[in-house]
Amino acid sequence: MKTAAVRPARIAWDASGTAHAIDFGDAYPAPADGLARARGVYLAGNQLPARWAGREHFTVLETGFGAGHNFIATWDAWQRDPARSQWLHYVAVEGHPLARSDLVRAHARSPLLALAQTLAAAWPELTPNLHPLTFDGGRVRLLLAFGDVGTLLREIRCSADAFFIDGFAPEHNPAMWTPHVMQAAARRASPAATAASWNVSPALHQRLAAAGFEVAVAAGAEGSAGFTQARWQPRFVPRSAPQPRPRVAADVVVVGAGLAGAFAARALHALGWQVSVFDQHHQPAQEASGNPAGVFHGTVHAQDGLHARLLRAAALQAQRSLHPLLTAGAVPGQADGLLRVQPAGLAELMEGLAAMQTLIEEQGLPAGWVQALDRNTASRWAGVPLSGPAWFFPGGGWVAPQALVANILRGLPFAGGCRVAALRQAGGRWQLLGADGAVLADAAAVVLANAAQATQLLTSWGAGAWPLRRLRGQLTMLPGTASGLALPLSGDGYALPLPAALGGGLLCGATSNLDDDEASERSADHSFNLQRLARLCGLAVPSSAAVQGRVAWRVQADDRLPLVGPVPELATQGRSDQARMLSRCEGLFVCTALGGRGITLAPLMGALVAAQVAGTPVPLEQSLVDAIDPGRWQVRAARRR
Repeated sequence: MKTAAVRPARIAWDASGTAHAIDFGDAYPAPADGLARARGVYLAGNQLPARWAGREHFTVLETGFGAGHNFIATWDAWQRDPARSQWLHYVAVEGHPLARSDLVRAHARSPLLALAQTLAAAWPELTPNLHPLTFDGGRVRLLLAFGDVGTLLREIRCSADAFFIDGFAPEHNPAMWTPHVMQAAARRASPAATAASWNVSPALHQRLAAAGFEVAVAAGAEGSAGFTQARWQPRFVPRSAPQPRPRVAADVVVVGAGLAGAFAARALHALGWQVSVFDQHHQPAQEASGNPAGVFHGTVHAQDGLHARLLRAAALQAQRSLHPLLTAGAVPGQADGLLRVQPAGLAELMEGLAAMQTLIEEQGLPAGWVQALDRNTASRWAGVPLSGPAWFFPGGGWVAPQALVANILRGLPFAGGCRVAALRQAGGRWQLLGADGAVLADAAAVVLANAAQATQLLTSWGAGAWPLRRLRGQLTMLPGTASGLALPLSGDGYALPLPAALGGGLLCGATSNLDDDEASERSADHSFNLQRLARLCGLAVPSSAAVQGRVAWRVQADDRLPLVGPVPELATQGRSDQARMLSRCEGLFVCTALGGRGITLAPLMGALVAAQVAGTPVPLEQSLVDAIDPGRWQVRAARRR
């Protein structure tokens, strides 16, 4: 999918405080009116709250989020219902999202002001991504998709129990009501799905009927017009990729207690699964996740291709996950921003900055996500002279991964010193075997997050090998060095200031050597890291400086993308030219190959694999899910054939 820049809603406010959409010639409802319509049309039309009573998961899909009145009314009804579902999932598409300031103003007189303020506080940056937000301790989950509704509905993976078909009137915004949109929404319908809309036009009824709904006009409340009410009753179901369906929470074993395994385990626990974590080491985070510190941030690329889109989505999720921990001091780190330095010669500096600013404008990236700084400004913010202009990521930063993993795993069962040697299926469940063949664990599902050993386990079980590479990385620490560096840097290598609790000084690196098993530190690698540090920020380190280091190995796929998702069967039934159509080994998942971006990627990859295990709405666009799917090499081979 080629992403398009998100264009925020342009709002004009009249004397009464009503918000008017300049581009559509229509108005947003006042809070009281919006909540009344939400209750009288969307909740009543979908028989809510009765239909979610006693359910574990219930999912709503809305075609136009607007100012969020429907979501707030649904959230309020869910909170007040003692028989509510354990989890409420709300998926919404919005082509022109409101700026946070406009959202706050739109709800200034809301009868549900506390909920509106909570939503505004969590409101994401307006980037072309899916934005997973959680409320009420993770029991209410809002998945916002910013962009064209017809495009994004194809990218969303969920099984909707209720549809809220909303948007500005068809004469003002016809693109919201097309047959294509209704068909795309219907393909996300659960077997007993219902739908409702304020729109009672014959055109909408015809399009819903053609998409597989049985349509009627329901009587409105006294003094109000009727509304459209529909039930999913298809005469035939068109063949398409199966949508995730919630599974009853059961037991799951996560193998690997690094960043990937920790975030997967925590996300599964948050969805009600009984989680156990196994690791060959006696303590968590002993491999690459045991480095003293590391950075997290996104990236900007002219083509906004798969890597850039994935890292943007991951960095946004990392910010949501890490900032509360960092600002509270729960783990060592810094969340004040990061500078990614652009390598450039003196003659290219101005041209480089102009190109960076043009790229931001073309992609419509907000200043809250990224800014382009000239070399002087970037150097002033960094506290040291930089070699070129820099991207400033306000939400970026650094964290101590070992402390982070310990925090994420707190309270979850952990079995250390247990090396899993093989997998076995028995009675529809998975068994993990030790080297002596003894059963270490038995579970309904398994997530392999143990780096390169994941492929070894799958190969021993009978699955095909994946083209993963093992990369040796050596980092360099300069304890006690007064560098003056105020913000973490990345670019040609990285550099970050360490607090006294981690020995003070400076951390830089890291090398990347393929198929290199040397465990000892090498002075040549320290020299390489220090030379890159000098090029990055002009810091000259005396040759007599005492350095320390650490060696660890990262796992990376040949296409430099993670490996996350359900494990495909070797003998795939039916189509194999699309990853989403491959048949899968029921209950077996993998989350590995995060490469050198483990801190950035782990929160989103953990949330993704947890949603895939639990069958809940997937927090990533389908095209990106396909790109990191473990079956992508089978797909490529099928397409070549």
